[in-house]
Formats: sequence, structure tokens, C-alpha cells
Amino acid sequence: MHPQSSSPTADHADPFGSSAAFSRRYVYSDNDSDNVEPYGRRDTYASDSSNNGLNDQERYYDHNGAYDPYAQQDTDSEADVYARGYTQSAESLGQSRMGPSESKYTGPSEPYPAWTVERQIPLSKEEIEDIFLDLAQKFGFQRDSMRNMFDFLMQLLDSRASRMSPNQALLTLHADYIGGEHANYRKWYFAAQLDLDDAVGNVQNPGLQRLQSTRLKGSRSTNAKSLQTAMDRWRQAMNNMSQYDRLRQIALYLLLWGEAAQVRFVPECLCFIFKCADDYYRSPECQSRVEPVPEGLYLRAVIKPLYRFIRDQGYEVVDGRFVRRERDHADIIGYDDVNQLFWYPEGIARIMLADKTRLIDLPPSHRYMKFDRIDWNKAFFKTYYEKRSFGHLLVNFNRIWVIHVSLYWFYTAYNSPSIYQIMKPNTNTAVNSPALAWSVTALGGAVATIIMIAATLAEFSYIPTTWNNTSHLSRRLLFLFITLALTAGPTFYVAIAEFSSAGNAGSLALILGVVQFFISVVATLLFAIMPSGRMFGDRVAGKSRKYLASQTFTASYPRLHSQARLASLLLWALVFGCKATESYFFLTLSFRDSILVMVNMKIQGCADKYFGPNLCSNHAAFTLTIMYIMDLVLFFLDTFLWYIIWNTVFSIGRSFSLGLSIWTPWKDIYMRLPKRIYSKLLATRDMEVKYKPKVLVSQIWNAIIISMYREHLLSIQHVQKLLYHQIDTAQDGKRSLRAPPFFISQTDKGFKGEFFPPGSEAERRISFFAQSLTTSLPEPLPVDAMPAFTVLTPHYSEKILLTLREIIREEDKHTRVTLLEYLKQLHPVEWENFVKDTKILAEESAMFNGTSPFGTDEKGNSKRDDLPFYCIGFKSAAPEFTLRTRIWASLRAQTLYRTVSGMMNYAKAIKLLYRVENPEIVQHFGGNTERLERELERMARRKFKFQEHENAEFLLRAYPDLQIAYLDEEAPRKEGGDPRLFSALIDGHSEFIPETGRRRPKFRIELPGNPILGDGKSDNQNHAIVFYRGEYLQLIDANQDNYLEECLKIRNVLGEFEEYSVSTQSPYAQYSQKEFQTPPVAIVGAREYIFSENIGILGDLAAGKEQTFGTLSARSWAWIGGKLHYGHPDFLNALYMNTRGGVSKAQKGLHLNEDIYAGMNAFGRGGRIKHTEYYQCGKGRDLGFGTILNFQTKIGTGMGEQMLSREYYYLGTQLPIDRFLTFYYGHPGFQINNMLVILAVQCFIVTILFKRYLDAKHGNCYNLNPVFSWIQHCIISIFLVFMISFLPLFIQELVERGTVRAIIRLGKQFGSLSPVFEVFSTQIYTHSIISNLTFGGARYIATGRGFATTRISFSILFSRFAGPSIYLGMRTLIMLLYVTMAMWTPYLIYFWISILALCISPSCLTLTNSLSLISSSTTGESRPMPLPTDCSICHFREFLRWMSRGNSRSHNNSWIGYCRLSRTMITGYKKKKLGLPSEKLSGDVPRAKWRAVIVSEVIFPVVMAVLFIIAYMFVKAFPDSTGRLPPSPLIRIAVISLGPIVWNAAVLLVLFLVALFLGPMMDPTFPRFGSVMASLAHILGAIGMLGFFEFLWFLEAWDSSHAVLGLIAVIAIQRAVHKILIAVFLSREFKHDETNRAWWTGRWYGRGLGAHVMSQPAREFVVKIIELSLWSSDLLLGHFLLFMLTPPILIPYIDRLHAMMLFWLRPSKQIRAPLYNLNQKKRRRWIIIKYGTVYVTVILVFTALVVLPVIFKERIHVNCTLCQYL
Repeated sequence: MHPQSSSPTADHADPFGSSAAFSRRYVYSDNDSDNVEPYGRRDTYASDSSNNGLNDQERYYDHNGAYDPYAQQDTDSEADVYARGYTQSAESLGQSRMGPSESKYTGPSEPYPAWTVERQIPLSKEEIEDIFLDLAQKFGFQRDSMRNMFDFLMQLLDSRASRMSPNQALLTLHADYIGGEHANYRKWYFAAQLDLDDAVGNVQNPGLQRLQSTRLKGSRSTNAKSLQTAMDRWRQAMNNMSQYDRLRQIALYLLLWGEAAQVRFVPECLCFIFKCADDYYRSPECQSRVEPVPEGLYLRAVIKPLYRFIRDQGYEVVDGRFVRRERDHADIIGYDDVNQLFWYPEGIARIMLADKTRLIDLPPSHRYMKFDRIDWNKAFFKTYYEKRSFGHLLVNFNRIWVIHVSLYWFYTAYNSPSIYQIMKPNTNTAVNSPALAWSVTALGGAVATIIMIAATLAEFSYIPTTWNNTSHLSRRLLFLFITLALTAGPTFYVAIAEFSSAGNAGSLALILGVVQFFISVVATLLFAIMPSGRMFGDRVAGKSRKYLASQTFTASYPRLHSQARLASLLLWALVFGCKATESYFFLTLSFRDSILVMVNMKIQGCADKYFGPNLCSNHAAFTLTIMYIMDLVLFFLDTFLWYIIWNTVFSIGRSFSLGLSIWTPWKDIYMRLPKRIYSKLLATRDMEVKYKPKVLVSQIWNAIIISMYREHLLSIQHVQKLLYHQIDTAQDGKRSLRAPPFFISQTDKGFKGEFFPPGSEAERRISFFAQSLTTSLPEPLPVDAMPAFTVLTPHYSEKILLTLREIIREEDKHTRVTLLEYLKQLHPVEWENFVKDTKILAEESAMFNGTSPFGTDEKGNSKRDDLPFYCIGFKSAAPEFTLRTRIWASLRAQTLYRTVSGMMNYAKAIKLLYRVENPEIVQHFGGNTERLERELERMARRKFKFQEHENAEFLLRAYPDLQIAYLDEEAPRKEGGDPRLFSALIDGHSEFIPETGRRRPKFRIELPGNPILGDGKSDNQNHAIVFYRGEYLQLIDANQDNYLEECLKIRNVLGEFEEYSVSTQSPYAQYSQKEFQTPPVAIVGAREYIFSENIGILGDLAAGKEQTFGTLSARSWAWIGGKLHYGHPDFLNALYMNTRGGVSKAQKGLHLNEDIYAGMNAFGRGGRIKHTEYYQCGKGRDLGFGTILNFQTKIGTGMGEQMLSREYYYLGTQLPIDRFLTFYYGHPGFQINNMLVILAVQCFIVTILFKRYLDAKHGNCYNLNPVFSWIQHCIISIFLVFMISFLPLFIQELVERGTVRAIIRLGKQFGSLSPVFEVFSTQIYTHSIISNLTFGGARYIATGRGFATTRISFSILFSRFAGPSIYLGMRTLIMLLYVTMAMWTPYLIYFWISILALCISPSCLTLTNSLSLISSSTTGESRPMPLPTDCSICHFREFLRWMSRGNSRSHNNSWIGYCRLSRTMITGYKKKKLGLPSEKLSGDVPRAKWRAVIVSEVIFPVVMAVLFIIAYMFVKAFPDSTGRLPPSPLIRIAVISLGPIVWNAAVLLVLFLVALFLGPMMDPTFPRFGSVMASLAHILGAIGMLGFFEFLWFLEAWDSSHAVLGLIAVIAIQRAVHKILIAVFLSREFKHDETNRAWWTGRWYGRGLGAHVMSQPAREFVVKIIELSLWSSDLLLGHFLLFMLTPPILIPYIDRLHAMMLFWLRPSKQIRAPLYNLNQKKRRRWIIIKYGTVYVTVILVFTALVVLPVIFKERIHVNCTLCQYL
């Protein structure tokens, strides 16, 4: 026992060891270092005014003396606005009451005020310490971990006991961790059937008697009964347990969890370890053991082997370093596979010791001590295969495909009677057969069944065929084949009967057809509605115990309230009702006539040399097939369109019902604001009403206003109008409070005044605050009774505080503006306020070296306006002045400092609320403000912690209560061992170690190894999670912000967890079960405000996306049970999440979007997820085009990974239909819709390409008007699907900010080309998902947090976006050109805009070469230029250099490097061979599997090439004007497409021989020999490509449309050939580029190729053939892009217009042109003249090659006998 020291100044002995050996908890005193609290309150934020040197001896003593906090002087004078009283209220934030019975202001010796002897605690602090000591000695836990967990548990008990009795606090805690209805441990215990292993209470029952997860003998009811009996026995055992035992169990669990490292991600494994440890502890062997086991035994014997197994799955040791294994997820036994072993008794039975004994054959009490002998490699296996395949989309979302494809079949088959008409042989007329119509339409059911069969077969390949997985799949497959026979079989009979009898088969066929149709409808409805997981072996609700684990951990979906469920069903009934109606009338009926025309079309008078008339006779059918596919794609897109419309309607309706709209009848929200602050933010029910509400509200309001003043959002004049003022009243000299006129300004028309700068941040914040209080908020508890919580921020390499150099110096030569200049443009009002403030401060310090910047009047304005202040914010370079400017800039950029200072507002809010609600404490401390401040700080520390995971000394000095968890490395104990890593925690109170100059950690816990095994963020959170305190966690990113007025709502937000009023009954009592049955709330989501929304178009687009996704959609999803967790400002039930695997998942690659998995995990395990409308955090977003698309790529690849994951499998195959649809359309459906949009555009253009020639040749013979009408319908559909994405934002803006704001915002977006960006980002999403599902390669991309002030060169944009978008865009553009030549309609303008967007968006929406921000001539003057601006010419030069470098010596930024990198996705790198380890490029990506490659890289390109060859051959199969049939088009197209490849091969062979003989002599003396050879080859390659195109132009007799179609076919063929060569003929790549240089120089020796020197030249020959073709096409493509961008550059003042479009800055506000010195001007002039000439020459040459032959075609006569055969 450790008796508590009675003297507050005595040294509280650390109960776990000497203070020298272990760091102590908070040292609060600078001058009294002995006064240490061993488990003091964890601190996280200091207010600005906090005094770090607090003397604990005086801390909470009463100083008698009347102190009326409200009796102040008249505050009308400016000097007093910031006087003592208000400074206190703004900055010092109050904290908590200890609970009903104890003394209000305890002394400094009491770290856990709610857990004191006076409150009848079940166990004293000392007894709890003893339990921890005892467990540590029995199990070998680390001392620091034990101290940490002791403090953790005490703070948890303190937090709970502050709102309930200590007894109940301990009981409910035990129920949550171990034994209650919702405890994960209890759920696991029954799921894994351990009640059968050891009937509760009989601990020594040896061994698992049965190994099958099957039903017990006897009926199902006996099984259910036996489970129910076991559960009753469990409850009884828990009820009878002593409080000591309960606490010991919690302590044991926490100690095991606290050191578990990576094992925390596998919660059921941790449950198993706890079970074994608990059994061991209760055994006689353990109790009789006297000697303590060595410290660290648990880590070494239990955790390390598991950690090593997990680590070795992904990493191997190469040359003493850990290197990522080349394995994909399907070959890695990940965290989920490890965890699922412990779900089933069969899994636990696999755990073997090294001597081959099974662990379960040992008695339970002996198992724990054998953990070090377990062979984990034999135990674990894959429980779900995350194979890269599109089959996952079929399995997980089979109901989506069934609904759409079957309904499409029903609609279209019924409306395509002409396809199955019967010809009467004698009359040769077609008749319709009703029987056949019923039967063919009924095949929709067969289609649904085929989809289900395919999904079931795919499912076989994703789950192991070990135990009872496959039984229900086999049963389902059998049933599906029977259904297929029923839904498809009758059609054969009906068809044979009808066709043989010429449509007179009689009534049997008709009856059969009708019956078949109804069977089909029933089957389709069954497959569409019923989750596949519930067919034949119900994994969701079946009573069999073999499904219990699956139900418990993957399908315990929380029930919805009946109203919400009704809303959910109604939403989907409306969506599909509207969709079915609209699709039928708009899509299907418009298609009916087109089908009729196409079926009856017979094409005559055409023949091909090789295929004869076959090509033509089938062409109409071929075209019709493509039209059917097109219509099906639009059929899918329609649903998404209706979903967006109805979801928006529901969300807006919901916001009206919550009272959130400015359109609801609360126009007087400001007038009612004071009353609402009083009734909703203050815990009025528990307050003694000694003061008028007005007095209390005034403190809150003034604190909010002053915090805004301090952030420079308001000027002093505005503050005066917004504050409550004290005024003298006539009676008895008393004073009263005058409310600010602001509150009545909204209703009183006579009162006009400006309270904020118009459109300012202050106005936005106050209006949101006022609006948010109109909704219903949970009632707050008093501050001292509120639960404690922690804010957690992972930080890796983000900026903490901007340096002076970063602010006032340009970033690089491409930057046009300093960061400070840019920020001043964005925040002019705030800069002005800051400058005024600084000038006052500077004058004061000059006058009397004072430090207060606020204590003077505004006479500073009469001084001259100092230029330095307005330029850089300071005149003196003293650190205090420069630091102010740095802080001002950092608080407006996305820095960690902004996040920390924002989140520290919680401490201020708690102190403020505590003080306001407990006015007596102000009297209690009399006039001693210092002591009052300490009491308030004590409360803030007790209730709130802020943790951030990275070292930052500056932050600790600014905020001593901030806690930083970091990794500490120590050298290995023995030579060659692994270095030791520790999780360490420091705060601003940690003392410095003199030897190292670093702070001594409070806790330092050894880890089993490097904790970062995944993508970083989740591992980072996991290593620091042991240091959190309290009951809730708020997860924050390092680019967020928070505001004081939002922090005041914290008690209301925590009330959403519904744990404020807990039943006083025991959770284990039989009669109180119902009170504890509500599923717990796991996550409470919050809104985000994107503070970068006003920074131009890209910032606004990012903000708009967040507004629709994070607010509008989240609102309706949370209501109907479809919201998951998306990270950011969400609050988590820490106990719930941490007993279920933590706050995120961490397998590398697979869990790239780590946050959403926590949501799916919580949802599948029964946790509710809510959303708050009244609370919001600030959030930064990427501001540059490149970084936004990086972010989208990360989201897209992350979604690709999610589709592979088991979570999607469980949700997709187990959720009821309405919740499944909500999940699908809210998450994967959005991305799949993007893919379908891009597919629709391509399908459409291919359709018109085929249709075009039919019209040209047969428009007169057939009435093709229905077809063109259908085409117009298609165009409208695609247009609507694109444009609908703007609807939610417009409606949201309309509701929250009014009509005018909504129209202005939408107008700005359209004026700034945001639809162009939408098209482009759709393609980026599509490409990233498809490439991820094919090749993998999902990795964390650090998104840019800075401002887009730097130019990006054209070559970088080209290399970044060519693969994802530009290639596709240019191919489609050429097709569109052909279509436009053939069939012009104004509707095509939309397609031109869309397709151009894919090509030139990067150049339009970034600061590129193409458009200067300010057109700057060589003199630096701002004026329009007659030619492309000098920047454009410079970037043209850069593009040419990028294309040509990297051949004589390696270069990072070169075309050859880009080409190799894009190739390695398919070829992969040579394993462990030579070369430097790849930097974080695709070297980390495993080589794609051949199945994935063969579809995307071989079959698909070949199919596209065949399509275009058919189109070309069809066009060439008709006689020309002379009546002569052209020679074989197949040979022509083969020669033109393969010719350049053969030419390149010949050039390369010749140059290879030259290099081989001359190279060894020339290269040493003439270093550029390789470059010359490469240049020669590349120039000849480009000439060859142009030559063959010109040859095609000539062969087509200068007919442009034929030439364009030929070009389309040539491109498709060449693309297919290149892809096949890369995929089939190339071996793995070296990581270095020595072979490239060896090829050009001929020096193959000395390159480190080893044995490969013989095979590499042949491989390199193939590579070079491909590279030369690709290089030529990229060179031409780059030039075409530049040509497209040239006309806009020639428009006068286009650069200013462009800047206005991008940044929304008026021309007068735009950024200056760069200034150059004379040398630079001279050099730039020479570059412009030289490269400008080249550019103009290139344009002329290209024009001549195309235009001249057309002009002179009558005069050009070439006798070419060979040409007659082509």
C-alpha cells in the first residue's frame, strides 16, 4: 500500500519505483521541483494566458475577499475592452465538478477528484496500484507500460465516476470491457464456442471436446437453449464477481492491450491471449508463485512472435535491411486473416506448439505459459483471398447487376419484337408471336440467374475451400442451375414449336411462355432483394452456431428506428420507381423504332476482297449490338441520376426538420441567440441560479468576440459594436449590462450598421454558430461531470510553423509571388487588423518596453503609415515581431500550428464554461486571479487531452499541455541485433535531460519492432493510442482548425454517444438487461468547413465536394443507416473501437483509406454511427491542380483496394436490400458510376462511328430518323449525368446561404471551367480504379498542403497525365473528328468540350507555360504579346529537352525515365538484382498477375483494334465514284500501321551494329556519342511515322474522312502491338538504366549486367522498337497539344482573364510580373528568338503536310504500281 501524503508539498512517491529511474507525471512548478504528481492529470492544452510556473502549494486555497466578477469599470472606452475580466473569460477555460458528494475545490494532492474516499469508492487508489503491481510481477509487463495503464484506468474511472457513483462506474466499465451485453470479449467467447471448452466456473475442464462448428446433436431449439443457458450462467458469474476481481480483469486486459503493438489490430487474438492469461492467473500455480517474472517477458514471449509473423508476411531481410516482399494481398496473411483464426473453434484448434501438441489439449490454466513455444507459422492461413480481379464487383454487388441487367432485358426484349419475328414461308410476311414474346422477355430471369451463377463461381475463388464455407455455395449453385433450367428451358420448346408451325403452335406454348415469365419475375425479385449470404445457409440470421462468429463480427448491423427504416425504404422505392418509369419511356421506347430500322436493314452492293459480302451483310447487326451495349450503360447511369436527385431531396427535407436552413421561419436567429446560448450550451439544469442569464451569456459571447479579435478577424471598431457593455443606471449607482445592437439588427429595420467586414470569416462563423443553435442539441452535463476526451492528430512531415524564409522569399524560379504577398491578397482585412495591432505593440515596446499589444487606444493611426509593417508585418527584426508574422501566416496556411492552436480552444472552452457555470469559484478564490486560473486549468487538464504524434519543441513551449507521442530508437543490445524502438510521450512539463538536451519522456514503452508496417497513418495512430485518456477520441488531420464557439458545444457533441444518463441498475442483474440492450454509438460524425474555399476555382471545387459529401450526403446517410467513418473530425467511442481493433486498419496497400475500414468494422459489429449538424471543424484541402488529382488518385486507388477487401464482401452479400443500396450508391457506386460515364462517352462515339457510314450510303434507302432521335436521347442522358453532379452543391448552398449566394457560386464555377475539371477528374478516378484492380500499386500519396503559386512545366504535366487521361482524350478526339465530319449536329459541341477537357485540362487549370499569370515580355512589363508568351516558348524548349535527354547519362526528369516507369507496372523489376533499391516508385509494386495483364493489355486492345479495322474495311467495301472496288483495305491498313514498326527495327539494327563497332573507340573520347546515336534514331523514327501517315493520306486520294478513319485504325493496331510486345515479350526490368546507355554507346561490358549481358541486347532491341514508336507518337502528341493551346494565348489580355478564372482576383489585385536582370533578359530573349522560330517552323511543316496536298491534289500525279495493290 502507498498511503497518500498528507502534506501537499511532500514528494508523492512514485508507487512503481524511484523517481530517478522513471520519469514522473506532470511537473507544474518551476521552483519547486519536488512537488510531483505521479499520475497527475494529463494535460493537453495551455491557454495563451496560462502561467507555466504554477506553485502547487498555493494552488487551491481560498483567499477571503469579496471579488465580484461582474463589477467592472465602464467598458465603453477602447482601452478597457480587453481588460482583465474579459481576457480571463476568453482565454481561461473552466473545468469540472467532482461529483455530487465531494468538496468542490480539492487540493493539489488529488489527481483523480471523482475517485476519493468520501465517495464510497469500491477500491482505493492504493489498492488499484497493488493490483497493477501484482499483475506486472506475475506476467512480466514493462514498468512504464504499467504506470501508463494505471493512469489510464484511473482517469477512466475518474471520468465515469464524475457522473455516476464510483461503484456503478467500475461496474459499467467491466461490462464494457469484459462481461456486458456489448463487450467484445463476451461476444467472442460465445462466437468461438469457448463456453463448450470451459463451462463457466469450471476452469479446470481440460481440452476442447469437439472440433466441429456444427450444430449440437438434437434439434435446433436445444442448441439455442444450450447457448441461452450458457449466457445465463455467464451473466450469473459476472454478477457474483467481486469488485476487486472486476477491476483485476480490467487491469489485466489493459496491461495486455497496452503492450500489444501490432496485435491491437487483431482484437479477437487479444481476447484469446486475455482468456489464457486470466485462466492462468486464477490457477494455483500462478497464485503460489512468489518470484516476480522478468520485466518484458510478456513482450518477448507473447507479442514478439506474433509481431514477427505479421512483419515477415510483408517484409524480408536483404543485406541487413527490411525490404518489401513482392507479394500481393492474396498471398499475404494479413491482420484480418490472423484475427479470423480465433473466431472459430477449428481455428483455435490449429494452434500447435513446437512439439506438435495442440494448445487446446492442455488444460486452460496451462496454456498461457506455453505461448513462447507456439509455432504461429503453422496456425495461420488465408481466410479470404483479395485477388485483383473485376470479379469482386460481380460478387459484392451482384444485386446491382441483377436489378439493372434483368430489368433492361425485360424492357428491351419486349420492345424488340422485330428480332424474333416469324416469317411465314408462303406469304413471306413477318408475324409476331405472343408466346415467343412472353418467353423471350422471360429470359430476363435466366439473365439474372446467369449473373448469380457467375457471382457464385467467382466467390469460390475468394474464400478458402477449407471448412464450411463451401457447403452453402454448392447448395446455392445447384439451386441456381435448377432455376436456370426453369427460366431458360421453356424458351427452347416455345421457339422450336413456334418457328416450326409458323407462329401457330397453339395455347400450350403461350401458357408455357406466361408461366415462364412469372417464374422469371419471381426469381429476379428474389435475387435482386435477398442478400446472397442469406441463401442456403443463412450467415446473417441463421440459428446454427457455426454461423455465430460470422454474424457477431460481420453482420450485427444496428437496427434502425422504424421511422428511419421507413425513410430508407421510401427513398429506394422512389429512386427505382422514377428510374423504371423514366428509363422505359425515355430510353427504351425511343430505342424501339431504331431496333426495327436496324433489323430490317439489308446492305447491298458492297464486297471485300477477302471477306466478300459477309462484312456488309452483318454490319447492321454488329452496329445494333453496340447500340444495345450503349443503351445498357445509360440504363445504369440513370439510376445514379435519380439517386442524386432523391438523396438531395431527402437530405434537404431532413435539414428543414432539424431546423438548419435559412429558409425555415427563423429569420430572427440572431435575436434569439442569447437565449439559445443560455438554454443549449450551459448546463442550466444543474446550476444554482444566482445570476441573471444575461450576465452568464455575456461572458460566453464576449469571449467568442474577443477570440475573433485576437485572430485578427475583427477590427476594434467591430468589436465595440459586438460586445456586451456595462453601463451605469440611475438607481443606487448600480450597473447593468447592455446587449450589443447586433442581436436586434436582423429584425429592426430601422437599425443599420456594419458588424463585420462583408463576406468575412467572422460573419461566416457567427452565422453558422447562430444557425446551429436552432437545432436540437443533447443537454450538456456540468463541466465537472462531463466525460474526458482526447484529440489525436497524426503528424508525419507536415509543416509545423512557416519559417520567415518560406513566407517572404519566393519558393523557386517558377514562383511568381511570395507566400506572404499571396496571403495578403486572400485575407486583406485580416492583414490590416494585424498591422494595426503590430503597430500598437511596436509603439508600446518603444515607449516603455511593455508587452501588451492591446492596452492603448487607436491613436497609432495618426502616425505615418509605416511601409515595412504593410509589406512584411514588422519593422524590427526582433524575434517577437518576426514570430508574429510567421504565426499570422501559419494560421492561414495548412500548418500543424494552426491545428494545435485551433484544437487548444477546447481547453479554453472548458475553462470558460466552468467559470461561467460556477460563479462561486470566482468568489472562492477572491481576487487571486492566479489561483483561479490554476483551478480552471486543473479542470481543463482533467477533462481534455490533446495528443499529437511527432516532435516539435516550439509547440510544447507555446502549449505546455500538448502531449507528443514519438518513436525513440536505441542501439541493439548485442552486435548485429535489431535496434530497439520505444513509444515515448512528452509534454511541455517534461524536464530536459542535460546530457542530450532532449526532454525526459513521461512514459517510454518498448515495442516488439518497427511499428510502421503499413502506409503509416494507422500505424502512427496505433503506437500512440496507448497514451490517450478519457472515454472518447476525436481524430483530427494535421491540416484542420477549430474555433472557440464550436468548442463550446463539446459537451453536447459528447452527449450524442448517449452515455450521459446511465441506469443505476447493475448491467449483470437479470431484471435490468433491457436497460443495457441499446447498441452503443461507436462514431459521431461532424461537419467540415473547407477554409480554402475562397482560394480560387480549385479550392472552391474541393470545398464543394466536401460540402456535398461530408454534409449533405452524410446527413441523409446517417439518418437511414448508411454513413461510415471518413476520418477527420469524427468523434469515436474509444473503448468500443479499441476493443475491436482500433481506430483504423493497417495492412499496407489494402487499407490505404484506413479510416473507412474502422467505420465498416464498427458497423458490421453492431456500433451505431451518427452525424451532428450543429458542430463543425475547419479543414484544409489541396489547392493545386496536381495535388488535387493526387488526392483523387489516392481516393480512386483506395476504392480499388476497398473493392478487394473482405469488408465489402460482407456488406455486399449480407446487408438487407435498402441498406445495401445506400451503402453501394454512397461509396463504390459513385466510383463505378464514374467508370460508366467514361465508358458511355467511348461507347457513344464508337456507335456513331459505325452508324455514320450506314447513313452516308443508305440514308436514302432507309428511314434512319429514329436512330438519330435515339442518338439525341443518348447525348442528353450523358449530358445530364455529368451536370447532375452540380445539383447537390447548388441546393445545399441555396438552403444554407440563400438564392443569390447559390447562383453566384454556381456562376463562378461555370465561368471558371469547372465542368471541364469535372470531366477530367472523372477520368482520373476511373483510371486509378481500373489500374489498381489490374496492377495494384495503391500507395499513400502525400497531398499538397501548400498554395499553388508555382508554375508547372508542360513536360511535367504531360508525364503526369498522359497515361491517365491525355492518350485516351486524343484517341477519342480523332474519333470525334471523324464523327463530326460525317454527321454534324449541334449536340456534338458538348462532346467536343468534354473530350478536349481530357486533353487540355491540366494546361487550363494550372499555372503552366501555356498561359502566363501575367503576360510578361522580356522587359517585364505587363502587356499583351502578339506571339505565344515567352513562358510558353521557354516551356516548349523544356518539353523538347525532356523528350531528348537521358541517353548518354541517366536523368531523373526525362522521357525515357517516364517511359520505363510506366512499363514496369507490367514487367516488374528484377528481384534482388543489382541497382539501387527503387525509391518509392513502382519498385514496391508486385508484378501484375498474368490474368490481369492478359485482359487489359492483350485482349482489350486487340478487340478495339479489330473493331476499328472492321469499321475501316466496311467503309472501303463500296465502289468509288468510278465504280471500281478499292484493293484490299486490310493489306493497306496493315502496311501503314506495321510499316513504322518495321522501319524502326531496321534503323535500330543498323545503328546497333554501328554502335557495337564504333562505340568502344568513340565513347571514351567523345562522351556524347550515345546521345548522337540516340538523336539520329529518334529523328529517323519521327520521320518514318510522319512519312507513313503522309503515305496513307496519299493512298486515300486526299479524302479527309477516310484518312481520319484509317488513322484511327492505325493508332488502335499500333497500340495493340506495343501492348502485346510489352506484356508478352519483355522480361523484368533492371532498376538501373545501364542497358539503355549500353545500347546507344555499344559498350556492354562494365555495366554490371553479369550473365545477362548475352540476353539483354535482344531484349533491349524489342524495348527500343517499342520506345521509338512511342517516342515519335508522344513527340507528335505534345506538339498537337501545344498547337491547341496556341490560339487562346494570342488573345489580348488572356493571361489576366486566366488569372481571374483561376484565382478570382480582380486584375488590379493580380500578382506582379517577374523582374529580370540584364543578363537574364538577354538570355531569355535569345531563347525566345531561337525556340520561337523552331515552334513557328514546326507549325508550318505540320500545316504543309496536311493542307498542301489538298490544295494541289489536282496537280499531284505519282506513278506508283505498288499503290494499286494497297
